[in-house]
Amino acid sequence: MANIKSAKKRILVTKRRTLENKIVKSRVRTAISKFEKNLAEGNIDNTRAALINAIRELDKAYSKGTLHKNTVARKKSRLYAKFNALNA
Repeated sequence: MANIKSAKKRILVTKRRTLENKIVKSRVRTAISKFEKNLAEGNIDNTRAALINAIRELDKAYSKGTLHKNTVARKKSRLYAKFNALNA
């Protein structure tokens, strides 16, 4: 356990940021899983709406600093590829 005041504060800040990052990552995973569920059903309109929502959540995660920009770009690229394969 930390004895120095600044170290104690860092522990608290780290816990708070970890919790916030978990929440954001969970929202991203949920949005992606909803997209994939709609994709499996084959309904294009619902899939398009889920895709837009997933992209929005990924962009929010990047803007908050939770996910790296290359990670977001890779995930978005894979989602768009799956969606375009459905349309083809």
